[in-house]
Amino acid sequence: MRFNLRWQILLAALAFSLTAALLSFQVRSASLCATRVPAAGGVFVEGAVGLPQTLNPLLSDPYPLDRQLVSLIFDGLTQVDASGQIAPALAENWSVSEDGRTLRFVLRDDVAWHDGEPVTAADVAFTYGLMQGENFPGPAALKNLWQSVTINQIDDQTIEFVLTEPYAPFLSETTRGILPAHLLEGVTAASLAEHPFNQSPVGTGPWMVNANQDWRQNGRLQLLPNPLYWREGTQIPILEFQFFPDEAALAEAFADGRIHAMNTVSPEMLPDVAAIPGVRLFTAESPRYTELLFNQGEDGAPLLKTTEGRQALAYALDRNAVVDRVLNGQGLPLEGPYLPTSWAYNPAALTRYQYDPTAAQLALSAAGWEKVEGVPVRRNEAGDPLQIRLLTLAGAPHEPLAEEIAWQWADIGIDAVVETAVNGAALREALAEGDFDVALVDIAPPVDPDLYDFWSQEAIVRGQNYGRWNNRNASEALENGRQIWPVAERRPYYDTFLRLFNSDLPALTLYQHAATYALSPTVEQAEIGKITQPRDQYKTFAQWFLLYRDGSIVGPAEEVTPVSE
Repeated sequence: MRFNLRWQILLAALAFSLTAALLSFQVRSASLCATRVPAAGGVFVEGAVGLPQTLNPLLSDPYPLDRQLVSLIFDGLTQVDASGQIAPALAENWSVSEDGRTLRFVLRDDVAWHDGEPVTAADVAFTYGLMQGENFPGPAALKNLWQSVTINQIDDQTIEFVLTEPYAPFLSETTRGILPAHLLEGVTAASLAEHPFNQSPVGTGPWMVNANQDWRQNGRLQLLPNPLYWREGTQIPILEFQFFPDEAALAEAFADGRIHAMNTVSPEMLPDVAAIPGVRLFTAESPRYTELLFNQGEDGAPLLKTTEGRQALAYALDRNAVVDRVLNGQGLPLEGPYLPTSWAYNPAALTRYQYDPTAAQLALSAAGWEKVEGVPVRRNEAGDPLQIRLLTLAGAPHEPLAEEIAWQWADIGIDAVVETAVNGAALREALAEGDFDVALVDIAPPVDPDLYDFWSQEAIVRGQNYGRWNNRNASEALENGRQIWPVAERRPYYDTFLRLFNSDLPALTLYQHAATYALSPTVEQAEIGKITQPRDQYKTFAQWFLLYRDGSIVGPAEEVTPVSE
């Protein structure tokens, strides 16, 4: 069964408008007859796969679930808005010096930590200072960046960062959550990973961790609405996350009514979940995409070293069919290395490689690979067969995707042999060593469109240019684009980069990911709009309810006793 994601998103938007009108009528009617009026109470229970490792924003990068939870609990100096631009959060404004090396942020004066203490510039200095420590246990790239930055606390409300050179992507680094210095006094970078704070943190975000629990032992993390954020209150006093060992157990709990929501529904599980009576599915664009990375280095197959060869692989692939057959339609068409939410995304600079078997065959012939009568695999002049190694992660969805791609390429005479890596570490090792011809990989692009560490010439040696794309003009565009601050002045450089990327085709984007959220019909007045950051999923939480004034409970089936504050 195929689920048309384009229609899902359109219908979700339409349903939001219709539901708002219907609910308005429903509430007016309820007030007239004084029945089934929403009442406060209950525990909203959302299920997720896996147990979080840490709730510390400095350490959560490797773990998707942890990053989602951290975004509910903490705020950064800045945040990403719906247009992909950096917007104020804890900072009310900032300025950049004329030489582009000094940034000064002024904090809001109306923000407090969950324990009531005021947020000051000392908290900001402490947080970023931890990442400068030699023994910082987080990502090495963070430590390397912050060790080159001088941090100056000007006063209680003002913090200053001095860079060694202009670096526009730095602004996106200020979206990371800030830690409370008064609760972590004396904690060093070396001791940060083992600190109890990581399990019961205090932040400034819309949700507070219920300290009267041990979620690592009972598998239930309870979050309470921050009254400073939800100033008008919420109908539901507790948002609880329950953690399950795998998606099968999660789906079973949802079908049985033991939880109200599934945090994420995979394409493989979607048909089963969609068949649950009354289920509501919300699908949103996810900030990730899947691409085919072509190895142009010495270890790559000869086909990948020519533009015609790479273009042939693109023309030979029906990407819509790949998404429909393997992912139940749960993927969005995407061209190029930027998501539509990025200000650098520019479809006008890109030519879409539409499925065109004839163009693919002509490109292969131009690259020196000809058909031989009675032989399914093409040969070059020396008689060598056209064989490439397609590397990806073992298991769903990557392995089935690779098999579908190999099957399509076989139609034009390419023998693609699928090879799998047992885990992400093994995959990264193979990529770094160039031990692949084509790699099917997932990409989570940075907030800022600076892709220097992925596609510059320098990144071949000291970065993640695993395909060894060696284009001086593209490197210069990326170098220039990161050294100036105004978006309007940066944009032309990224347009140039996009055109070069599109013509050289060092990688082919297959699709943008989609995140599907399953909600029980027992949750009333719940609507989910566009999701720019994880906390957006709960933007309308104040209107959600589980109880009516008469006290009747609408779910889940298994009663959960609220934990008192």
